[in-house]
Amino acid sequence: MNRIEQLKDARANKVIEMEALKKEIPPFESALHSEDVINNGRESDVRHEISSRKIKIDSLDHQIFQLDHQLNRLETLANRESLMEGYITDMANWMADELELNDKRQSLSTRLEEIRQQSQEEMTSARQAETQAATAYAQAVAWGDVDGEKAASTDAQKAAKNLTTASEQHRRQLLIITALEQELAIVDRHISEAQVEHQKIEDTAMQLVHNALEEAWNEAAQTLLDVGGKLYAAARLIGRDPVSLMKLDIPEQGENFGSWRWSELANRGRQHRTRDLLSM
Repeated sequence: MNRIEQLKDARANKVIEMEALKKEIPPFESALHSEDVINNGRESDVRHEISSRKIKIDSLDHQIFQLDHQLNRLETLANRESLMEGYITDMANWMADELELNDKRQSLSTRLEEIRQQSQEEMTSARQAETQAATAYAQAVAWGDVDGEKAASTDAQKAAKNLTTASEQHRRQLLIITALEQELAIVDRHISEAQVEHQKIEDTAMQLVHNALEEAWNEAAQTLLDVGGKLYAAARLIGRDPVSLMKLDIPEQGENFGSWRWSELANRGRQHRTRDLLSM
């Protein structure tokens, strides 16, 4: 039976135990108000029975939570290859979405700037034409140029008409600009969402990498400790004092916060005999 199955069995047993304790509480709660218990002054004893079971239930609930955490870690590590493939695929998809959205954003931004510039230029040109026509009319009047006055008047009317047309066009362009700005805001929001989702998956993938490397570290430490135990035994058998090994301190990674010291080597070293070491 592997470690995952052992933890699942342990969890199932604790759940059964906890459910059994929960079923024992209601009878005690009912007995607490019975005449027999009250008349014999046994309320304190009954409350103690209830309290002790609730304490056990809380303890079991916490143990189940810890087992769930360990199971999740071990099952994730067991499936790390397929999980990582999925993470990489998902990150690539979100990256592709972001690139596509950035292209759309660039197209929208370019078109938006073109319309803004065009709208501004058309209005500026129309206003300048009207101003120039009005100036020409005033100059013709000042110089008594009747023909020039008529021509300037005609030009002024035409400029006024053109300004009205340009103003209407400007109004329509403002509506288009507003619509483009709204669409640009939507695209920016989608880009932000893609970046957030990509980062979430990357963080999850890196957590998996971190956990896998912790397990690899612990496995490598066990290999080193096995060799160290043999080295300790060999030194003992030839009458040497393995002083340098006494400085050993390998931190354990993962959910445990201990470390392996030279005493671990001593314990392993005592398990080896001459024949064991000669068969290396």
